[in-house]
Amino acid sequence: MRECAPRTPAARARGAFSRNPAAMTGLVLFAVLLVAAILAPFLAPYAEGELDRDRFLHPPTVLHWRDARGTWHPRPFVWATVPADPELLTYREDHARPLPLRFFVRGARYRFLGLVPADRHLFGVDAPGRVYLLGADGLGRDVWTRLLYGAQVSLSVGLIGIALSFTFGLLLGGIAGYWGGWADTLVMRSTEVLLSIPSLYLLMALRGALPRDLPSREVYLAIVALLSLVGWAGLARVVRGMVLSLRTREYVLAAEALGMSRVRVLLRHILPNTASFVVVAATLAVPAYILGEVFLSFLGLGVQDPSASWGNMLNQARSLAVMRGQPWLLFAPATAIFVTVMAFNLLGDGLRDALDPRASGGAR
Repeated sequence: MRECAPRTPAARARGAFSRNPAAMTGLVLFAVLLVAAILAPFLAPYAEGELDRDRFLHPPTVLHWRDARGTWHPRPFVWATVPADPELLTYREDHARPLPLRFFVRGARYRFLGLVPADRHLFGVDAPGRVYLLGADGLGRDVWTRLLYGAQVSLSVGLIGIALSFTFGLLLGGIAGYWGGWADTLVMRSTEVLLSIPSLYLLMALRGALPRDLPSREVYLAIVALLSLVGWAGLARVVRGMVLSLRTREYVLAAEALGMSRVRVLLRHILPNTASFVVVAATLAVPAYILGEVFLSFLGLGVQDPSASWGNMLNQARSLAVMRGQPWLLFAPATAIFVTVMAFNLLGDGLRDALDPRASGGAR
């Protein structure tokens, strides 16, 4: 009987992760959100800031397969709508004007993946009809379209912010733990200053020091920089402690005895052994970065109109949804935030269990 080849730690971790239903759910949700954000211009039927001055606060459009006479249609359609009361902003369906839902239609121009000019959209209806899967906001903009474009901002802020702050934290924590001396003192005193100030208040103070009239692109870059500045300190402290333990291991001492430079020893032999912790910590920290952007935008300190983010969508919707009873304005961005945070938490918990052989259900 032939013996099975021993499985590598990476293979055992992949097996443990794939057997975790919650982790796989988080991974699938994250993949769906990421694809939706990348393909937002194609999946959205209209441009991000396109206005419809005839349909302010239009309710979500209902898809139909049967017309008023009960006849079955092979493809879904929507009824054209006309204002029922312009003052109350209510609408009624015109059952004499069905608008078939068409796929791969031409519409607003955009750059696919930011590079290739294109004008194809996944779905739409013939002009001047409109299809609003999640309704329209107070300016007549499609909520579904803005939700997809908002995903680009909110997700990228979290992912880029984590990449920058964890890179800083990993390097500075490694330098502090391996070099010691004045480098250790400087890094640790800096982390203590940052950790002594509540992060949300620090974010608000730093953002308040910047001009309020910055263009959206500069605001986006500022938020990423602020989140990275605030977020590196906690990781640096943990990595320093791990490096203090790792620097006395035999393979590190052997590398030093062979004459390797201290930089090479740190980058090649010490920091890679903190990778499992860093990956899990980064995954679990992404929701905090996304919520940081949402918080700033909700207070009017983040991404501003006409650019969309989930935070400014909540900010714009809160008064309208309460005063006029349009719950979809709050429901859409709130649900997106909830699903995103849940996906990263499930993914992070699954990675932690898979990469820690001592955890229950982990790789063994």
